[in-house]
Amino acid sequence: MANARWTRQQLLVAFWLYCRLPFGRLHHRNPQIANTAKAIDRTPSALAMKLGNIASLDPTITSTGRHGLRGASAKDREMWAEMQQDWEAFAVEANRAVQAAEIGQTLSAAPTAGSHANLGGERLATARVRIGQAFFRDALLSAYGGRCCVTGLATPELLIASHIVPWRVARSNRANPRNGLLLSALHDRAFDSGLITVAEDMTVRVSKHLNTRNGFLADTIGRYQGRRITLPEKFEPDREFLAFHQQCVFRGWPL
Repeated sequence: MANARWTRQQLLVAFWLYCRLPFGRLHHRNPQIANTAKAIDRTPSALAMKLGNIASLDPTITSTGRHGLRGASAKDREMWAEMQQDWEAFAVEANRAVQAAEIGQTLSAAPTAGSHANLGGERLATARVRIGQAFFRDALLSAYGGRCCVTGLATPELLIASHIVPWRVARSNRANPRNGLLLSALHDRAFDSGLITVAEDMTVRVSKHLNTRNGFLADTIGRYQGRRITLPEKFEPDREFLAFHQQCVFRGWPL
């Protein structure tokens, strides 16, 4: 299989894995890469090389002086563009490809949403959203190294994949990791309520509507006023999404 062209199923799995792994773990010695490579009939080195090629398409990687490999194919570029255009659809198809690889099926033989005749449209929509949100959380956990970008909290049970443009508004960007921040449960609630925001310079801004004279709030939220968030390795927050939050959600515009 070493010289055969990558199939769509294999590419879907590779892109799915790229979204879940930190940049520093895209090497053939990573057990996750070795196990995934075996499932899709590729060598660990070939899969690691493909992940490096994908990284070369990621502007968050390249803008910091890092780079992946330089052998991205036309198909890699097409799938990168396809993923950016509809993250939720990508998440659903990639999830199906991963499941198919795990049970040794080809993608064409794997069950699709349309093949579940016993499921109504509402249940299919719910399943699609659930897959998209799981992908969104996994991508943010990977991008931020499993730490809240404001406080550095690293307890998974207390971390929320928070939408910048609210979930109810961002229908086409609900699974887009560039529409997300990894926050502690408290800071997610404050962000969702418009009590904090992130400015264009990536610093935290605290609303005057929050009583930061309260000792607890001063210690947990007020102290971060003006501090720069920890930026992710991948999928840096989109400035347009942040501008929407500043102007339409934050209770303190103009900044």
